[in-house]
Amino acid sequence: MRITAVIPVCNESETIRPLYAELREVAEANDYRLRCIFVDDGSTDGSWQVVSELAATDDRVLGIRFRRNFGKAAALSAGFDAADDPLVVTLDADLQDDPHELPMMLARLREGYDVVSGWKQVRNDPLSKVLPSRLFNWLVSWLTGVRLHDHNCGFKVYKREVLDELRLYGELHRFVPVLAAARGFRIAEVPVNHRAREHGQSKYGASRIVKGFLDLVTVKFLTGYGQRPLHPFGALGLGASLIGSLGMIWLAMRWVISRVVDGMEPIHLHETASLFYCLALLFIGAQLLTVGLL
Repeated sequence: MRITAVIPVCNESETIRPLYAELREVAEANDYRLRCIFVDDGSTDGSWQVVSELAATDDRVLGIRFRRNFGKAAALSAGFDAADDPLVVTLDADLQDDPHELPMMLARLREGYDVVSGWKQVRNDPLSKVLPSRLFNWLVSWLTGVRLHDHNCGFKVYKREVLDELRLYGELHRFVPVLAAARGFRIAEVPVNHRAREHGQSKYGASRIVKGFLDLVTVKFLTGYGQRPLHPFGALGLGASLIGSLGMIWLAMRWVISRVVDGMEPIHLHETASLFYCLALLFIGAQLLTVGLL
């Protein structure tokens, strides 16, 4: 079985060698032809030197180095471009993902699935990281309809054809199962062992919550309205235009009645705030319809 492991690296010099040793052990025990691609995403701690030494002594290792930190999605995308095996596995370089779970994930893949995602059922992380992650996972499942317990898990196995159809940028690496499901690929999830962090520091921060939400909105539009953008914008535009038009009709009727009925003080529309609200709704409705068409 030919497999490529794509591993983003950012200041993980202490864990690269142990991780590769575990991966090689799993590959030899299960007769896999394993190739490892380490993508150095702007490390400053000597990680690239470790990767270079491994690549120089083992032709199963390939190193890719970024000039600066471009983010995990860019690192994975570069690794996917360099991988040419029919199966690709991704995992983090911090040793929290257990490579010995790989045979179980591949067995599930052989059941007819295209993507198998790990589920850190028992998670060895602080609550400050676990609770926002659980909320995020619930929100993603609810909005997209792809029911996974752990969209954030970096331990995943893919068939090559899935990656050929996806383009990652921003923080979209967390939504690969969602993007794949939108293209008709079958998604599965299996519980995996999650180990406590012993080296390095977590890359998780409060800014990821904001970025994750914005990327979730992007994914929702890409998967739900990517081929019909006029539907969401057009619906909002028609709604705004309808309310504005009804308001203008109501104001016109009031203006006419105020001049027909004896003793009624005439209404001056330019002094009525409702006129400007209705005009604004008409303009906004037209703009939303135009945006949808564009």
